[in-house]
Amino acid sequence: MSTSDLGDGTRCVRGGHPEPAGGTPLLPGPVFAAPFHLGEDVQAADFYGRAGNPTWRALESAIGDLDGGQCVLLPSGMAAISTLLRAVLRPGDALILPSDGYYATRQFVRDELAELELDVREIDTPGPWHDDVFAGVRLVLLETPSNPGLDVCDIAELAERAHAVGALLAVDNTTATPLGQRPLELGADIVVASDTKALSGHSDILMGHVSVRDEELAQRLVRARTLSGSIPGPFETWLAHRSMGTLDLRLARQAENAAALVEALREHPAVSGLRWPGLPGDPSHELARRQMRRWGGVFRFELADARAVEEFVRRSELVVAATSFGGLHSTVDRRAQWGDPVPEGFVRFSAGCEDPADLVADVLQAL
Repeated sequence: MSTSDLGDGTRCVRGGHPEPAGGTPLLPGPVFAAPFHLGEDVQAADFYGRAGNPTWRALESAIGDLDGGQCVLLPSGMAAISTLLRAVLRPGDALILPSDGYYATRQFVRDELAELELDVREIDTPGPWHDDVFAGVRLVLLETPSNPGLDVCDIAELAERAHAVGALLAVDNTTATPLGQRPLELGADIVVASDTKALSGHSDILMGHVSVRDEELAQRLVRARTLSGSIPGPFETWLAHRSMGTLDLRLARQAENAAALVEALREHPAVSGLRWPGLPGDPSHELARRQMRRWGGVFRFELADARAVEEFVRRSELVVAATSFGGLHSTVDRRAQWGDPVPEGFVRFSAGCEDPADLVADVLQAL
């Protein structure tokens, strides 16, 4: 049976694992090494820890199988973004960024790539995507669903339009995860993600990756990782691989909790601006339903102001304030404090893996 015939849970549990052999562990431990013993052909085996590690390759195999491409592991989501941008862009190139996506990506382009004098075009995720915005573009970077607004754009359509002008199209797939959405199958050239979030899912490590189908681009990314030294630690890699085994289960519970909370909050007088792609009637729902494979646990809403959010967190017994998402614990993040152009009471809520009834009761009493 090929891996393409297997379900999500099976692929998460078995991905990247060696063939069973008597007396060996189901998941080999992390390989800690700077130099390796050199063989006759130094290019055919690991020789130095910055260039390669079998622990990386195991997780890259597992993630690449889910993404449908060749995965290159990086030590954080921003390392994945920055490595991709530096590997692809040249001085004077035109770059499309989401104006409503993760703020650090825009900040990195402004502050760290200023010497490239890029033609940066910022577009809201839902558009409008006029034809002239694609003129002369080298790279189109999408984030769908967007973070933190949870808007959605049509990956297949925008990939076709980008390719028509010779541009590459990349998708930040952090919010959706490779189980929720497979951009490479929709026509994207590149998938990038912060695996700090749902893929590792325990709020204890940083990790990121880039997946591509083009072998030459994959090798450029590997070379960039090796020469920059932006490499993941083997222990963190092993932890991410171990945690990925429960990704299917965690996402299912998180989506169940998100659905229950969204339903409970729809008519709540203290809540406005409630958005979740899985909600029928949400502006993004119909498009998301066509291109996403399943819903996630992240939704958004607004309270009156920053003080109301602070009081909500104080009163809650199960929800904590934290600036991440996709973990076991339910969290809220008031995004205005990080510089996102949103109202002061805007909340990104990440539903965790608590019991749905407990979580709904706690959120309602906190409100």
